[in-house]
Amino acid sequence: MPTAITSEYTKKHALLTEIIQRRGAQAILLSTPASLAWLLDGARTHVSLAAPPIVRVLVHAEGCELATSISEAQRLQDEELTVLSSAKLHVTNWYESLDDVSAWFPEAADWKILAESEVDSELRTMRTALTATEVDRYRQLCQDTASVMTEVLSESSSDDSEFAIAAKLSAGAIAQGGEVLVALVSGSTRTDYRHPLPTQAPLGRKAMAVLCVRRHGLIANLTRWVRFAPATEEELAGEADILGVEADIISGISEGKALGELLPIIQQAYPAHGFDELEWTRHHQGGIAGFNGRDPRLAPGATDRFQANQAFAVNPSAQRDGHTFKVEDTMLFTESGAIEVLSVDPQWPTTMVNGLPRPQVLQR
Repeated sequence: MPTAITSEYTKKHALLTEIIQRRGAQAILLSTPASLAWLLDGARTHVSLAAPPIVRVLVHAEGCELATSISEAQRLQDEELTVLSSAKLHVTNWYESLDDVSAWFPEAADWKILAESEVDSELRTMRTALTATEVDRYRQLCQDTASVMTEVLSESSSDDSEFAIAAKLSAGAIAQGGEVLVALVSGSTRTDYRHPLPTQAPLGRKAMAVLCVRRHGLIANLTRWVRFAPATEEELAGEADILGVEADIISGISEGKALGELLPIIQQAYPAHGFDELEWTRHHQGGIAGFNGRDPRLAPGATDRFQANQAFAVNPSAQRDGHTFKVEDTMLFTESGAIEVLSVDPQWPTTMVNGLPRPQVLQR
């Protein structure tokens, strides 16, 4: 087991043990994809993306116990759980519940076991403070995902269907070892939809594509646009203005600031750049990123605070003059307090906004 990974697990186990002791419990049961991937070095703990994980981890002061069904045990041991090769793996029948801890680990029958839901905020704080290894993995994932966008949209045509583009984007991401969690595409006839699941509609004169891809448990989020006709003045103005909204939001980020404290900035940014003041209510505005797409979303009252080596993805979108505008990238709030755009591809056209490379519409 690599020393760096061993050290990361040891530190994460110590953090979890502190929570357990502080809550007067004996253990905590990790059961969500985000927390399992965080502790298990990015292990893939699913079979179906639409189903709960096929692993549970019971963390206690002495170490941890892993449980999975007989149909998954060998593959997990061979390919996914090398970081915890010394931990005990409890194998259940395929029809038994992994959440019935006392059935597969009788020693814990009388223990007070915390559920993730009881310590949500504390787990998010730990999960979103990324280690150096996680930052390196995240940066590579985001760059790879951005390059897929560039490759597919650079070869697209106005006659391509939304389905065809979504299929190519998904294939590219999977070929790089990713799991596609979101693949949205909207052609020019469907721009009214903020979350456009792809259809047979052609791209037309302008199209948007959104990808959210998971690898090693981390999730890259980005949006790109492509245009197949000359830009109108209204389009160019709106594209510049949505970048202005995003820049205002990013400028409000600082270490220790609560996520919800960005909301007044967002509410002022839309009208300041010529959009309707209620645009912030019509689509979510992003949030902290990492092992969940947003961990959590930026919403009224969100108390999670920005910290060093934490990823985020803000998500401003607006409609004006019959056009839709949206920008989204995964970024990192670094130890120095600087912002790094992770999901950047040097082959995609960009413009500098407040020192950050921001995507322009790809003109075909």
